[in-house]
Amino acid sequence: MKEITAILQAFAEIQHDAESIFLATVVNVQGSTYRRPGARMLMMPTGRIIGTISAGCLENDVFEHTRVSMPDGRPIAIAYDSTADEDILWGFGLGCNGLVQVLIERLESGDLCNPLLLIQQCFEQQQPGVIATVFAVDGAINVKVGDRLIIQPDNNIITNITESTLKSALINDTQIALKNQKSTINKYQFSSGIVDVFIEIIQPPTNLIIFGAGQDALPTVQFAKALGWRVTIVDCRANEATKERFAIADEVILSRREILHQQISVNEQTVAVVMTHNYLDDLAILKMLLPSCVKYLGILGPKRRSEKLLDQLQAEGGEYSPEQLEKLHSPVGLDIGADTPEAIALSIIAEIQAVLANRSGGFLRNRALPIHQPHEMKEIPINALQF
Repeated sequence: MKEITAILQAFAEIQHDAESIFLATVVNVQGSTYRRPGARMLMMPTGRIIGTISAGCLENDVFEHTRVSMPDGRPIAIAYDSTADEDILWGFGLGCNGLVQVLIERLESGDLCNPLLLIQQCFEQQQPGVIATVFAVDGAINVKVGDRLIIQPDNNIITNITESTLKSALINDTQIALKNQKSTINKYQFSSGIVDVFIEIIQPPTNLIIFGAGQDALPTVQFAKALGWRVTIVDCRANEATKERFAIADEVILSRREILHQQISVNEQTVAVVMTHNYLDDLAILKMLLPSCVKYLGILGPKRRSEKLLDQLQAEGGEYSPEQLEKLHSPVGLDIGADTPEAIALSIIAEIQAVLANRSGGFLRNRALPIHQPHEMKEIPINALQF
Protein backbone atom coordinates (compact mmCIF):
# COMPACT_ATOMS: atom_id res chain seq x y z
CA MET A 1 0.00 0.00 0.00
CA LYS A 2 2.87 2.37 0.69
CA GLU A 3 4.10 1.93 -2.88
CA ILE A 4 0.77 2.72 -4.53
CA THR A 5 0.31 5.67 -2.17
CA ALA A 6 3.66 7.05 -3.36
CA ILE A 7 2.53 6.56 -6.99
CA LEU A 8 -0.72 8.42 -6.31
CA GLN A 9 1.12 11.28 -4.63
CA ALA A 10 3.61 11.60 -7.49
CA PHE A 11 0.86 11.51 -10.11
CA ALA A 12 -1.11 14.20 -8.28
CA GLU A 13 1.97 16.43 -8.36
CA ILE A 14 2.81 16.03 -12.05
CA GLN A 15 -0.40 15.07 -13.86
CA HIS A 16 -0.89 18.58 -15.28
CA ASP A 17 2.67 18.83 -16.61
CA ALA A 18 3.11 18.83 -20.37
CA GLU A 19 5.46 15.84 -20.27
CA SER A 20 4.17 12.34 -20.91
CA ILE A 21 3.61 10.10 -17.90
CA PHE A 22 3.58 6.33 -18.28
CA LEU A 23 2.15 3.61 -16.07
CA ALA A 24 3.24 -0.04 -16.12
CA THR A 25 0.99 -2.65 -14.55
CA VAL A 26 1.54 -6.37 -14.06
CA VAL A 27 -1.64 -7.86 -15.55
CA ASN A 28 -0.87 -11.58 -15.61
CA VAL A 29 1.70 -14.01 -14.22
CA GLN A 30 2.29 -17.72 -14.55
CA GLY A 31 4.61 -19.71 -12.33
CA SER A 32 6.98 -18.14 -9.81
CA THR A 33 7.36 -14.35 -10.03
CA TYR A 34 8.51 -11.62 -7.65
CA ARG A 35 5.45 -9.36 -8.06
CA ARG A 36 1.81 -10.29 -8.54
CA PRO A 37 -0.89 -8.90 -10.87
CA GLY A 38 -1.74 -5.36 -9.84
CA ALA A 39 1.86 -4.27 -9.12
CA ARG A 40 2.42 -0.84 -10.67
CA MET A 41 5.23 1.50 -11.68
CA LEU A 42 4.95 5.17 -12.66
CA MET A 43 7.51 6.52 -15.15
CA MET A 44 8.44 10.06 -16.21
CA PRO A 45 10.48 11.10 -19.28
CA THR A 46 13.19 12.38 -16.92
CA GLY A 47 13.87 8.77 -15.92
CA ARG A 48 12.24 9.09 -12.53
CA ILE A 49 10.47 5.85 -11.57
CA ILE A 50 8.12 5.25 -8.62
CA GLY A 51 7.17 1.70 -7.72
CA THR A 52 8.43 -1.67 -8.96
CA ILE A 53 7.08 -4.52 -11.07
CA SER A 54 9.91 -6.98 -10.43
CA ALA A 55 12.95 -7.44 -8.23
CA GLY A 56 14.68 -4.77 -10.30
CA CYS A 57 15.37 -6.74 -13.47
CA LEU A 58 12.51 -5.50 -15.69
CA GLU A 59 12.14 -1.85 -14.78
CA ASN A 60 14.78 -0.42 -17.15
CA ASP A 61 13.54 -2.46 -20.10
CA VAL A 62 9.93 -1.44 -19.48
CA PHE A 63 11.02 2.20 -19.30
CA GLU A 64 12.87 1.79 -22.60
CA HIS A 65 9.64 0.60 -24.22
CA THR A 66 8.06 3.97 -23.43
CA ARG A 67 10.77 5.55 -25.58
CA VAL A 68 10.94 3.22 -28.59
CA SER A 69 7.81 1.04 -28.71
CA MET A 70 5.00 3.56 -28.29
CA PRO A 71 5.36 6.21 -31.02
CA ASP A 72 1.58 6.58 -31.31
CA GLY A 73 1.02 6.53 -27.55
CA ARG A 74 -1.24 3.49 -27.65
CA PRO A 75 -1.01 1.00 -24.75
CA ILE A 76 1.09 -2.11 -25.33
CA ALA A 77 1.50 -5.38 -23.43
CA ILE A 78 4.95 -6.95 -23.07
CA ALA A 79 5.61 -10.54 -21.97
CA TYR A 80 8.74 -11.59 -20.08
CA ASP A 81 9.27 -15.36 -19.99
CA SER A 82 11.87 -16.63 -17.50
CA THR A 83 10.87 -20.28 -17.81
CA ALA A 84 13.45 -20.85 -20.55
CA ASP A 85 17.20 -21.23 -20.02
CA GLU A 86 17.73 -18.51 -22.62
CA ASP A 87 16.63 -15.95 -20.03
CA ILE A 88 20.22 -15.55 -18.86
CA LEU A 89 21.36 -15.10 -22.44
CA TRP A 90 18.96 -12.30 -23.31
CA GLY A 91 19.91 -10.40 -20.27
CA PHE A 92 17.28 -10.26 -17.55
CA GLY A 93 18.20 -13.15 -15.26
CA LEU A 94 14.87 -12.86 -13.49
CA GLY A 95 15.75 -15.32 -10.76
CA CYS A 96 12.22 -16.76 -10.92
CA ASN A 97 10.66 -19.43 -13.06
CA GLY A 98 7.62 -17.70 -14.50
CA LEU A 99 5.93 -15.57 -17.13
CA VAL A 100 5.11 -11.91 -16.50
CA GLN A 101 2.84 -9.80 -18.71
CA VAL A 102 3.09 -6.04 -18.28
CA LEU A 103 0.71 -3.41 -19.66
CA ILE A 104 2.39 -0.09 -20.48
CA GLU A 105 0.21 2.95 -21.11
CA ARG A 106 0.51 6.70 -21.34
CA LEU A 107 -1.72 8.49 -18.86
CA GLU A 108 -3.80 11.11 -20.63
CA SER A 109 -5.19 14.16 -18.88
CA GLY A 110 -8.95 13.94 -18.51
CA ASP A 111 -9.15 10.19 -19.16
CA LEU A 112 -11.92 8.93 -16.87
CA CYS A 113 -10.64 5.36 -17.31
CA ASN A 114 -7.29 6.24 -15.76
CA PRO A 115 -6.85 3.49 -13.12
CA LEU A 116 -5.07 5.82 -10.70
CA LEU A 117 -8.19 7.97 -10.43
CA LEU A 118 -10.25 4.95 -9.34
CA ILE A 119 -7.60 3.85 -6.85
CA GLN A 120 -7.52 7.35 -5.37
CA GLN A 121 -11.32 7.29 -5.00
CA CYS A 122 -11.21 3.94 -3.23
CA PHE A 123 -8.56 5.22 -0.83
CA GLU A 124 -10.39 8.45 -0.08
CA GLN A 125 -13.80 6.82 0.39
CA GLN A 126 -12.46 3.72 2.19
CA GLN A 127 -14.48 1.51 -0.14
CA PRO A 128 -13.47 -1.11 -2.73
CA GLY A 129 -13.78 -0.75 -6.49
CA VAL A 130 -13.01 -2.82 -9.59
CA ILE A 131 -10.85 -2.30 -12.68
CA ALA A 132 -11.28 -4.60 -15.70
CA THR A 133 -8.38 -4.10 -18.14
CA VAL A 134 -8.01 -5.66 -21.60
CA PHE A 135 -4.38 -6.79 -22.01
CA ALA A 136 -4.52 -9.08 -25.05
CA VAL A 137 -6.69 -9.24 -28.18
CA ASP A 138 -6.35 -12.06 -30.69
CA GLY A 139 -8.63 -11.86 -33.73
CA ALA A 140 -11.02 -9.46 -35.44
CA ILE A 141 -12.76 -7.99 -32.40
CA ASN A 142 -13.63 -4.34 -31.87
CA VAL A 143 -11.58 -4.10 -28.65
CA LYS A 144 -8.13 -2.63 -28.01
CA VAL A 145 -5.37 -3.41 -25.54
CA GLY A 146 -5.76 -0.99 -22.63
CA ASP A 147 -9.55 -0.65 -22.90
CA ARG A 148 -11.27 -0.67 -19.50
CA LEU A 149 -14.42 -0.99 -17.52
CA ILE A 150 -14.37 0.49 -14.02
CA ILE A 151 -16.79 0.18 -11.10
CA GLN A 152 -16.39 3.10 -8.71
CA PRO A 153 -17.01 2.85 -4.93
CA ASP A 154 -20.53 4.24 -5.47
CA ASN A 155 -21.17 1.45 -8.06
CA ASN A 156 -21.10 3.93 -10.94
CA ILE A 157 -19.74 2.27 -14.12
CA ILE A 158 -17.20 3.97 -16.42
CA THR A 159 -15.95 2.32 -19.59
CA ASN A 160 -14.43 3.02 -23.01
CA ILE A 161 -15.38 -0.46 -24.29
CA THR A 162 -17.89 -0.19 -27.13
CA GLU A 163 -18.22 -3.89 -28.03
CA SER A 164 -21.63 -4.53 -26.49
CA THR A 165 -21.31 -8.25 -25.75
CA LEU A 166 -17.97 -7.91 -23.98
CA LYS A 167 -19.22 -4.84 -22.12
CA SER A 168 -22.24 -6.77 -20.81
CA ALA A 169 -20.04 -9.71 -19.82
CA LEU A 170 -17.64 -7.45 -17.94
CA ILE A 171 -20.43 -5.66 -16.07
CA ASN A 172 -21.62 -9.05 -14.88
CA ASP A 173 -18.17 -10.45 -14.06
CA THR A 174 -16.87 -7.34 -12.27
CA GLN A 175 -19.93 -7.40 -10.02
CA ILE A 176 -19.22 -11.06 -9.22
CA ALA A 177 -15.57 -10.27 -8.47
CA LEU A 178 -16.61 -7.40 -6.21
CA LYS A 179 -19.04 -9.63 -4.32
CA ASN A 180 -16.38 -12.35 -3.91
CA GLN A 181 -13.64 -9.79 -3.21
CA LYS A 182 -11.38 -11.76 -5.54
CA SER A 183 -9.42 -10.66 -8.61
CA THR A 184 -9.55 -12.91 -11.69
CA ILE A 185 -8.06 -13.19 -15.17
CA ASN A 186 -10.76 -13.90 -17.74
CA LYS A 187 -10.30 -15.20 -21.28
CA TYR A 188 -13.36 -14.32 -23.34
CA GLN A 189 -13.71 -16.60 -26.36
CA PHE A 190 -15.55 -14.99 -29.28
CA SER A 191 -16.24 -16.84 -32.53
CA SER A 192 -13.81 -14.39 -34.16
CA GLY A 193 -11.08 -14.40 -31.51
CA ILE A 194 -10.08 -14.11 -27.85
CA VAL A 195 -9.87 -11.19 -25.41
CA ASP A 196 -7.87 -11.46 -22.17
CA VAL A 197 -8.99 -9.24 -19.28
CA PHE A 198 -7.52 -8.67 -15.83
CA ILE A 199 -10.36 -8.01 -13.37
CA GLU A 200 -8.75 -6.40 -10.34
CA ILE A 201 -10.32 -5.67 -6.96
CA ILE A 202 -9.01 -2.40 -5.53
CA GLN A 203 -9.01 -2.41 -1.74
CA PRO A 204 -8.55 0.71 0.38
CA PRO A 205 -5.65 0.71 2.85
CA THR A 206 -6.05 -1.32 6.02
CA ASN A 207 -7.59 0.90 8.69
CA LEU A 208 -5.79 0.28 11.99
CA ILE A 209 -7.12 1.78 15.22
CA ILE A 210 -4.74 1.64 18.18
CA PHE A 211 -6.33 2.22 21.57
CA GLY A 212 -3.58 3.51 23.82
CA ALA A 213 -0.89 6.14 23.49
CA GLY A 214 1.98 4.76 25.53
CA GLN A 215 5.56 4.49 24.33
CA ASP A 216 4.94 0.93 23.14
CA ALA A 217 2.28 2.15 20.70
CA LEU A 218 4.71 4.30 18.71
CA PRO A 219 6.66 1.48 16.99
CA THR A 220 3.33 -0.20 16.19
CA VAL A 221 2.27 2.96 14.38
CA GLN A 222 5.61 3.15 12.58
CA PHE A 223 5.46 -0.44 11.29
CA ALA A 224 1.86 0.02 10.15
CA LYS A 225 2.66 3.25 8.31
CA ALA A 226 5.62 1.53 6.62
CA LEU A 227 3.05 -0.83 5.09
CA GLY A 228 0.90 2.07 3.92
CA TRP A 229 -1.92 1.46 6.41
CA ARG A 230 -4.16 4.20 7.70
CA VAL A 231 -3.57 4.57 11.46
CA THR A 232 -5.73 6.16 14.13
CA ILE A 233 -4.53 6.61 17.72
CA VAL A 234 -7.20 6.77 20.45
CA ASP A 235 -5.99 8.18 23.76
CA CYS A 236 -8.48 7.54 26.54
CA ARG A 237 -6.49 9.83 28.83
CA ALA A 238 -7.28 12.78 26.51
CA ASN A 239 -3.71 14.05 26.73
CA GLU A 240 -3.05 16.93 24.31
CA ALA A 241 0.65 15.98 24.07
CA THR A 242 -0.39 12.77 22.30
CA LYS A 243 -1.05 14.65 19.06
CA GLU A 244 2.54 15.81 18.88
CA ARG A 245 4.06 12.44 19.89
CA PHE A 246 1.98 10.60 17.26
CA ALA A 247 2.26 13.11 14.43
CA ILE A 248 2.97 10.21 12.07
CA ALA A 249 -0.56 8.85 12.62
CA ASP A 250 -3.32 9.82 10.22
CA GLU A 251 -5.64 10.74 13.07
CA VAL A 252 -5.40 11.19 16.84
CA ILE A 253 -8.61 11.04 18.88
CA LEU A 254 -8.56 12.30 22.45
CA SER A 255 -11.40 10.67 24.35
CA ARG A 256 -12.74 9.10 27.52
CA ARG A 257 -14.07 5.58 27.75
CA GLU A 258 -17.58 6.87 28.55
CA ILE A 259 -17.91 8.55 25.13
CA LEU A 260 -15.81 6.23 22.94
CA HIS A 261 -18.87 4.90 21.12
CA GLN A 262 -19.69 8.44 19.97
CA GLN A 263 -16.26 9.07 18.47
CA ILE A 264 -15.21 5.76 16.91
CA SER A 265 -16.48 4.48 13.58
CA VAL A 266 -15.44 1.10 12.17
CA ASN A 267 -16.14 -0.90 9.01
CA GLU A 268 -15.13 -4.21 7.42
CA GLN A 269 -11.69 -2.76 6.59
CA THR A 270 -10.92 -1.97 10.24
CA VAL A 271 -8.50 -3.81 12.51
CA ALA A 272 -7.92 -2.79 16.12
CA VAL A 273 -5.26 -3.22 18.78
CA VAL A 274 -5.99 -2.48 22.44
CA MET A 275 -2.94 -1.43 24.46
CA THR A 276 -4.21 1.09 26.99
CA HIS A 277 -2.72 -0.69 30.04
CA ASN A 278 -5.96 0.24 31.84
CA TYR A 279 -8.40 -2.51 32.79
CA LEU A 280 -11.57 -0.37 32.78
CA ASP A 281 -10.65 1.27 29.47
CA ASP A 282 -10.04 -2.16 27.92
CA LEU A 283 -13.38 -3.36 29.26
CA ALA A 284 -15.23 -0.47 27.58
CA ILE A 285 -13.34 -0.94 24.31
CA LEU A 286 -14.03 -4.68 24.19
CA LYS A 287 -17.71 -4.07 24.92
CA MET A 288 -17.83 -1.74 21.92
CA LEU A 289 -15.70 -3.72 19.44
CA LEU A 290 -16.56 -7.39 20.03
CA PRO A 291 -20.05 -7.09 18.46
CA SER A 292 -18.73 -4.86 15.66
CA CYS A 293 -17.59 -5.77 12.12
CA VAL A 294 -13.84 -5.31 12.73
CA LYS A 295 -11.71 -8.00 11.04
CA TYR A 296 -9.20 -8.30 13.88
CA LEU A 297 -9.15 -7.36 17.55
CA GLY A 298 -5.91 -7.76 19.48
CA ILE A 299 -5.40 -7.12 23.21
CA LEU A 300 -2.02 -6.56 24.80
CA GLY A 301 -1.51 -8.47 28.02
CA PRO A 302 -1.59 -12.03 29.36
CA LYS A 303 -4.36 -14.45 28.45
CA ARG A 304 -5.74 -14.64 31.98
CA ARG A 305 -6.34 -10.86 31.93
CA SER A 306 -8.34 -11.13 28.70
CA GLU A 307 -10.30 -14.04 30.11
CA LYS A 308 -11.17 -11.93 33.14
CA LEU A 309 -12.36 -9.13 30.85
CA LEU A 310 -14.57 -11.52 28.90
CA ASP A 311 -15.96 -13.07 32.05
CA GLN A 312 -16.94 -9.63 33.35
CA LEU A 313 -18.57 -8.65 30.05
CA GLN A 314 -20.59 -11.86 30.01
CA ALA A 315 -21.56 -11.40 33.65
CA GLU A 316 -22.91 -7.98 32.67
CA GLY A 317 -25.11 -9.60 30.03
CA GLY A 318 -22.82 -9.68 27.03
CA GLU A 319 -23.44 -12.53 24.58
CA TYR A 320 -20.92 -13.19 21.84
CA SER A 321 -20.99 -15.59 18.92
CA PRO A 322 -18.08 -17.95 18.12
CA GLU A 323 -17.31 -15.77 15.08
CA GLN A 324 -17.05 -12.66 17.24
CA LEU A 325 -14.77 -14.39 19.74
CA GLU A 326 -12.66 -15.86 16.92
CA LYS A 327 -11.48 -12.41 15.85
CA LEU A 328 -10.16 -11.75 19.38
CA HIS A 329 -6.39 -12.30 19.64
CA SER A 330 -4.92 -12.45 23.10
CA PRO A 331 -2.09 -12.45 23.83
CA VAL A 332 -1.68 -10.28 20.77
CA GLY A 333 0.96 -10.99 18.11
CA LEU A 334 2.88 -13.88 16.59
CA ASP A 335 5.14 -16.03 18.74
CA ILE A 336 8.56 -14.65 17.76
CA GLY A 337 9.99 -14.27 21.25
CA ALA A 338 9.31 -10.52 21.33
CA ASP A 339 10.28 -8.74 24.54
CA THR A 340 10.95 -5.13 23.48
CA PRO A 341 8.44 -2.52 22.24
CA GLU A 342 9.83 -2.77 18.71
CA ALA A 343 9.77 -6.57 18.60
CA ILE A 344 6.28 -6.67 20.11
CA ALA A 345 5.10 -4.17 17.50
CA LEU A 346 6.61 -6.33 14.76
CA SER A 347 4.81 -9.41 16.07
CA ILE A 348 1.49 -7.52 16.24
CA ILE A 349 1.68 -6.11 12.71
CA ALA A 350 2.84 -9.48 11.35
CA GLU A 351 -0.13 -11.23 12.97
CA ILE A 352 -2.57 -8.70 11.54
CA GLN A 353 -1.06 -9.14 8.09
CA ALA A 354 -1.39 -12.93 8.42
CA VAL A 355 -5.05 -12.62 9.41
CA LEU A 356 -5.80 -10.26 6.53
CA ALA A 357 -4.12 -12.68 4.10
CA ASN A 358 -5.85 -15.69 5.70
CA ARG A 359 -2.51 -17.24 6.62
CA SER A 360 -1.28 -18.95 9.79
CA GLY A 361 1.96 -17.00 10.10
CA GLY A 362 4.22 -20.07 10.10
CA PHE A 363 7.60 -20.64 8.47
CA LEU A 364 7.50 -20.48 4.66
CA ARG A 365 9.91 -23.42 4.48
CA ASN A 366 7.15 -25.58 5.98
CA ARG A 367 4.54 -24.43 3.45
CA ALA A 368 3.66 -27.14 0.93
CA LEU A 369 1.63 -24.80 -1.30
CA PRO A 370 3.07 -21.95 -3.40
CA ILE A 371 3.82 -18.76 -1.46
CA HIS A 372 1.31 -16.83 -3.56
CA GLN A 373 -1.97 -18.34 -4.61
CA PRO A 374 -2.38 -17.96 -8.39
CA HIS A 375 -5.08 -15.66 -9.68
CA GLU A 376 -8.04 -17.61 -10.89
CA MET A 377 -8.16 -17.87 -14.69
CA LYS A 378 -11.54 -18.35 -16.35
CA GLU A 379 -12.19 -19.28 -19.97
CA ILE A 380 -15.59 -17.91 -20.97
CA PRO A 381 -17.28 -18.73 -24.30
CA ILE A 382 -18.77 -15.32 -24.94
CA ASN A 383 -21.34 -16.47 -27.50
CA ALA A 384 -22.88 -18.82 -24.97
CA LEU A 385 -23.57 -16.01 -22.51
CA GLN A 386 -27.05 -14.63 -22.16
CA PHE A 387 -27.64 -11.03 -21.03
